[in-house]
Amino acid sequence: MLDDFFIRALIGGIGVAIVAGPVGCFIIWRRLAYFGDTLSHSALLGVAMALLLDLNITLSVFFISLVVSLMLLFLQRRAALSSDALLGLLAHATLAVGLVVLAFMTWVRVDLMGFLFGDILAVTREDLAVIWIGGLVILAFLGVIWRRLFAATVNYDLAKAEGAMPDSTNIIFMILVAAVIAVSMKLVGVLLITALLIIPAATARRFSTSPEYMAVMASIIGAISVFIGLNGSLEWDTPAGPSIVVAALFCFIASLFPMPSWNSIKKKRASKFIGPQKERFE
Repeated sequence: MLDDFFIRALIGGIGVAIVAGPVGCFIIWRRLAYFGDTLSHSALLGVAMALLLDLNITLSVFFISLVVSLMLLFLQRRAALSSDALLGLLAHATLAVGLVVLAFMTWVRVDLMGFLFGDILAVTREDLAVIWIGGLVILAFLGVIWRRLFAATVNYDLAKAEGAMPDSTNIIFMILVAAVIAVSMKLVGVLLITALLIIPAATARRFSTSPEYMAVMASIIGAISVFIGLNGSLEWDTPAGPSIVVAALFCFIASLFPMPSWNSIKKKRASKFIGPQKERFE
């Protein structure tokens, strides 16, 4: 079954969606969309360094994304610039350096469009192993720090006063975001990773009654977007990565329309049951 390129793409895409959902929720709660965008742009520099030094691309992307995260922490303390200015500087600088390094490597044939927008239909069994094993490790670490990370998200000062170590927890979260980007880069590309992190989580917010429920819903919506996007790509011969993001966008737009809340549905079901019971006693 795994010899079918479409099945491999579907399994890989669902694996990425499951991991991106919970991580994307924290990115939305913490208003770190631009941070995710910065790390995704730096992934191209990781690709360039991997090709230049003959390294594993996933590990190289993870290492460069981690270095950029630490650089951001360092510059926030030393440079007299706002966080959004630093993020913009790092995002465009790393993307430009990566493109320049790739341009100099004339002896290497580089599928630049595949790196920018993903090449999900070329996913191999080895890629699936990296996605699912790496994804499970990321989710395990996220589960361990979930309460501390959520406490730091709600109130940093209170979390610090309670000994939740928000600074170290934030660093671990940055490492997890870098890992998600490294794992998912081949599927949706460096320019679309942030969309897969943010859009399903933003859609899930409409239906959620708790943080944990929102994380689960974000993963489910991401998986649905992967399924719809891949089928649309196969049907209309469109790029797979952008098709997945467009499917996620349609899910988000559909969530904006008025619909009955879960509470109203429960009340309607209760009234259907209680109504006949009342008649019996009248």
